[in-house]
Amino acid sequence: MSLLAMGFLLGILQPCMGQFPRACANTESLLRKECCPPWDGDGSPCGQLSRRGSCQSILLSQAPLGPQFPFSGVDDREDWPSVFYNRTCQCRGNFMGFSCGECKFGFFGADCTQRRMRTRRNIFRLSTREKDKFLAYLNLAKSTPSRDYVIATGTYAQMSNGSNPMFRNINVYDLFVWMHYYASRDTLLGGSNVWRDIDFAHEAPGFLPWHRAFLLLWEREIQKITGDESFTIPYWDWRDAKFCEVCTNEYMGDRHPTNPNLLSPASFFSSWQVICTRSEEYNSQQALCNAASEGPILRNPGNNDKSRTPRLPSSAEVEFCLSLSQYESGTMDKMANYSFRNTLEGFADPHTAISNISQSGLHNALHIYMNGSMSQVQGSANDPIFVLHHAFVDSIFERWLRRHRPLREIYPAANAPIGHNRENYMVPFIPLYRNGEFFIPSRELGYDYQYLEEPEFGSFQDLLMPYLEQARQIWAWLVGAAVIGAVVTALLTGIALACRKKRRETCAEIQPLLTESEDYNNMSYQSHL
Repeated sequence: MSLLAMGFLLGILQPCMGQFPRACANTESLLRKECCPPWDGDGSPCGQLSRRGSCQSILLSQAPLGPQFPFSGVDDREDWPSVFYNRTCQCRGNFMGFSCGECKFGFFGADCTQRRMRTRRNIFRLSTREKDKFLAYLNLAKSTPSRDYVIATGTYAQMSNGSNPMFRNINVYDLFVWMHYYASRDTLLGGSNVWRDIDFAHEAPGFLPWHRAFLLLWEREIQKITGDESFTIPYWDWRDAKFCEVCTNEYMGDRHPTNPNLLSPASFFSSWQVICTRSEEYNSQQALCNAASEGPILRNPGNNDKSRTPRLPSSAEVEFCLSLSQYESGTMDKMANYSFRNTLEGFADPHTAISNISQSGLHNALHIYMNGSMSQVQGSANDPIFVLHHAFVDSIFERWLRRHRPLREIYPAANAPIGHNRENYMVPFIPLYRNGEFFIPSRELGYDYQYLEEPEFGSFQDLLMPYLEQARQIWAWLVGAAVIGAVVTALLTGIALACRKKRRETCAEIQPLLTESEDYNNMSYQSHL
């Protein structure tokens, strides 16, 4: 690409979401620990002159964490983003963004007051033109440099506590691959030591809200670089699939004719290079992924370990998962039982909801089934099937929210693994988002799913389920109330009959010619409990 073309491309790009804002990736910002860039609209920090926001100290959650991470002060992601910045833009109303130059999800307009609803659709229901446009957008993201964000290539200590910034440029697609890696990477403890039992995006309550935010940011980024405000991520409904239906050259790439681990040369995804897949190498060097190319996408669907993942998930397994009323339980990690989150993530059996980390169900099953780049957590977003898969996982999360209608307070406020409490900021997003902010219905965030909009039995069932669930929880009380009501009714009926008989006898003696006109047979008794 020529310098002229590159300059034009950078000129038309709009502010995006991601890791470190370019405007804050410098010595001055790091030493001051402040990331409050000026808004282009008025030139003031955070658009303060236009009352869009102001530069404020970050308020960190003080809620206790779970026992899974026994260290303190050894990882840059602890109390995100306070190691790098303790002052950022706090936006007013419906404004959002690292400089308050954006609108919150679901809003648009100069003052961010107009609502907008978009619909994510099944990839197989896209027209040929729509499908080809989606694939072209993916390829554009892979070749378009991010204007407003850079990635860190060293830890804060390796940056000499801010006096020696270590950042580099990255394309839009790989920016999101890197963010997924950074949230799930191991903690570097010095020497050759690492701590592996840590993940700010998986294996804990934040798994679903984190990926919901991730997809919304990714979706918005595509809208910006293409100028297509109507763009939405399609989803792949993999329930009951017998094979990888999207693994064709028409969609996400077929197998290579001579090497089943590679993609067909007929797919332009075959030329893509992956990043952030060599975790053991980074750990041994005590280094971060620097987004260098590490080879082609690997994928060999169905040739995975069948003892761990015998097939793709079924509709019955999804329905069982949706029936679980508890979002989280117990230790709130991959050992949690009867947890909707842990069952959907795939660490609990999709038939019993009992933790079984020797098996991979639902979400995890799809990753293992792909048997390649998708199967390694830190680098899984390299394969573009990732976004199709997680869009469908998010739709299952959405069905659960609509069926059980939990209050936001149902999301754990304390004692979750590090980074996963309700008020913790999500790693590594700047601007800042808390986990609890995305534990809400998708319509409040400006999007819906095609198959959830359609009137069908599943939707009617989802509508009734909250009431059926309440009835199930109080059935014992209802039975007891019915028994008491029957006893009271019988006693009152007996008393009434006795009074009636006595009255007849009395009336017969005093007024033998009075005819009985009262309709006692229509009297009913109800017990109001």
